[in-house]
Amino acid sequence: MRGLGKSRRKSRASRTVTVGLCAAAFAAALTAAAPAQAHEAQAHGTRAHGTRAHGSGKAVVHWELKAGGTDARFRGLSAVGRNTAWVAGSKGTVLRTTDGGAHWHDVSPPGAAGLEFRDIEAFDARRAVALTIGEGEASRVFRTDDGGATWTESFRNTDPKAFYDCLTFFDRRHGLAMSDPVDGRFRILSTSDGGRSWTVLPGDGMPAAQDGEAGFAASGQCLVSAGPRDVWLATGGGAHTRVLHSGDRGLTWKAADTPIPAGDPARGVFALAFRDRAHGLAVGGDYRADQTSPRSAAVSGDGGRTWTPAGRPPPAYRSGVAWLPHSRASALAVGPTGTDLTTDGGRTWRTLDTGSYDTVDCTADLGCWAAGEKGRVARLER
Repeated sequence: MRGLGKSRRKSRASRTVTVGLCAAAFAAALTAAAPAQAHEAQAHGTRAHGTRAHGSGKAVVHWELKAGGTDARFRGLSAVGRNTAWVAGSKGTVLRTTDGGAHWHDVSPPGAAGLEFRDIEAFDARRAVALTIGEGEASRVFRTDDGGATWTESFRNTDPKAFYDCLTFFDRRHGLAMSDPVDGRFRILSTSDGGRSWTVLPGDGMPAAQDGEAGFAASGQCLVSAGPRDVWLATGGGAHTRVLHSGDRGLTWKAADTPIPAGDPARGVFALAFRDRAHGLAVGGDYRADQTSPRSAAVSGDGGRTWTPAGRPPPAYRSGVAWLPHSRASALAVGPTGTDLTTDGGRTWRTLDTGSYDTVDCTADLGCWAAGEKGRVARLER
């Protein structure tokens, strides 16, 4: 038995090294691709996805569109792996693929056509939890255990002052959802059974909200977690953009200002990504197309206690962000005007693609997916 265990450990170690080497090569390919793709997009006035490096004849890293057969806007995305992903969006639409996007199955909950899905968290190809947004009873949570063949509505908001934006899970059982402030404080919903039931947490440990402060249901990334207990909440609309952190699964919170612009309902932090409990990225800006977003990204190395503006941020508003798998320094940010890449932990960003996406998610097996308007879903290819 000991010999077998040792063999299994060696096998797992070998797989880890192999994946790590592939991840390094993947990040290197992205780094090399970014300048070429940006140049080609500017030179020809076209979107960079699916193009080749100018004059090289070699395929560059690109988003490959995976037709889903719908015009719904997908702001909810959960990547399980390179082959399996779930998207959720407008018109009550939920789609699932298990073959890398070659085929999509419409697994929308019955009777949900009038609802707006903005977040989905999938545990595997069969189990997922999805959130719809809106005032009062429009905010609901659904769970499936059979790949979307059937759904159970596990929460329906009955407080007309609440408006739920995002949800996140620490593991397969423990998760949280967040609402815009109710009676002056953000409201947190908790589950300990995988989203089958929910409880509103006491608000004693939540700092008071600023006037006009709220979350943005733009990409399912205004509430994110890392590890078994740490969770972060992104805000905007107030005098200062803030990131709130809890180290005890949402019972108590501390707020920190960020350098991303605020002071308007359209400005703030729209998405967060933490690769561990210390290293985080924040992206956002002003979502209005006719407004600039000069400081659209920030980085934290101390668990969100302090934030530093990116030295060279993305050129416009970004609504989604994700760390590349097995990388300590590389990440992608997406928005309506393009995709940007950082290879130095968020200090500088370069444009990789000019296609429109709202959200992005990456998995350990090097599966990176993006989704957005007009049914657009894509996987990063090289």
